[in-house]
Amino acid sequence: MQIQPILAALRKHRLATLLIALEIALACAVLCNACFLIANRLQAMQVNSGVDEASLATLQISGFDEAQANDVNARILAGLRAIPGVQAASVLNSIPFGEHRGRVGITTDPEGKHFAGVVELYLGGPGSVEAMGLKLIAGRKLQADDYQPFTGVFPSTAPVLMARELAEHLWPGADPLGKTFWVDRWSYRVVGIVDHLATPAPGWAGRSAPGWAAFVPAQPGPNLAGSYLLRAAPADLGRVLRDARTLIPKIAPDAVLDQEGSQTISDLRDSFFQEDRTMAFMLVGVIIALLLVTALGIVGLASFWVQQRRKQIGIRRAIGATRGDILHYFQTENFLIVSGGIGLGMAMAFALNLVLMKFYELPRLPLFYLPVGAVVLWGLGQLAVLGPALRAAAVPPVVATRSG
Repeated sequence: MQIQPILAALRKHRLATLLIALEIALACAVLCNACFLIANRLQAMQVNSGVDEASLATLQISGFDEAQANDVNARILAGLRAIPGVQAASVLNSIPFGEHRGRVGITTDPEGKHFAGVVELYLGGPGSVEAMGLKLIAGRKLQADDYQPFTGVFPSTAPVLMARELAEHLWPGADPLGKTFWVDRWSYRVVGIVDHLATPAPGWAGRSAPGWAAFVPAQPGPNLAGSYLLRAAPADLGRVLRDARTLIPKIAPDAVLDQEGSQTISDLRDSFFQEDRTMAFMLVGVIIALLLVTALGIVGLASFWVQQRRKQIGIRRAIGATRGDILHYFQTENFLIVSGGIGLGMAMAFALNLVLMKFYELPRLPLFYLPVGAVVLWGLGQLAVLGPALRAAAVPPVVATRSG
C-alpha cells in the first residue's frame, strides 16, 4: 500500500482531517490521565493499615463530664470485656479510617530546627498494641510501667513504638532504636519498630506517606477517653459490636454513643474510600463516553468519505483493485490520522498531567500509559473504520462508475 496517494487525498480534506485528529488527541490526553487517576485511586484503596481489620471495631462516645473520664473509662472497659467473645478492649485516641486526634508536627532535635513532617501519634492505653495486632520487628515490647498518667494532650515523655516507614524517613540508613523525636518540648524515645502502621486517614499527608505513625503508651484519663477499640474473632465481631452498642447506654447513661462512628474497622474503611470509588466509576464513565464519541466521529467521517469517493472507488475496482485493496486503503488512511492525533495527544497528556500535579498534588504520569493509550486508540480507530471500509470494498465496479 502506497502512502503518498493517501496523504495527497488527506491534504484535500485538511479541515476534516484536522478535526478528527484533534478529537483523537483530546481522547488520548484524557484517556491516559484518567487511567492514571483510576490506578491511583485503586492503589490508595488497597492501603495496608497495619492492624488486624477483620477482628476490630470501635466505639465512640461523647457528652460525658471530663472530670468523670476515669470512671467512664473503667465502666465501659469492664462492660466491654464482659461481653462473650470479646478478646480485648482498650482506649485509643485515633482509629484507623475513623477518628484521628494525634496529628502533630515533629522535629528530630530539641531546639525544633529540623522539622521532620506531620505524623500521627496513636495514643493508647494498656492492651492497645495487642488489640491492634501490630507486628513488632525490632526492639522491645511495651511494659506495664511504660503506660504513665499524663495531664497534657500527650505525655511529656514516653517510650514509643514507631512504624518502619516513619523510622526510615526520620533516620534513613540508621538504627532508629534509642533515637528521640520531639513534639515541641515533649520528647519520645523509640524502643520498638513495628512492621507497618498507617495513619488513620491515609493520603492526608500525601499518598507516599501513609505509614508515618507511632504508638505512644499512656494511662487512660481525661485526655484519653471516649474512643475504644474492640477485638473479637471475625465471625463474632458483628454480634459483639451489636451487644456493645446495646450495652453502652446501660453502663454509661451519662454518655452519648456515636452510632455513625461506632463501626467495624472494615466498615470504616469502606466509608473512608467511598469518594475514591465514586471518582473511579465517574472516570470510567468519562473514558467510555469519550471513546464512544471518538469512535462515532471516525465512523461518520469514514462513511462520508466513502460516499464521496464512490466514483474513485469504482474506477480503482475497474482497473484491477481488489476488495482487500480498498479495505486496506481506508484502514491505512485511518491509521495515519489516528497516529497524528496520538502524537499530539501525548504532548497534551503531559500538559494535562502538569496541571493536575500543580492543583491536585498528583505524581508525574508514568510513560507506559502513553503506549497503552496509543494501542487503545489505534484499535478503536480500526474497529470504527471497519464498517465503512467494508461497505466501500463491497461496491461493485459497474455501479460505482455509473454513480456520481
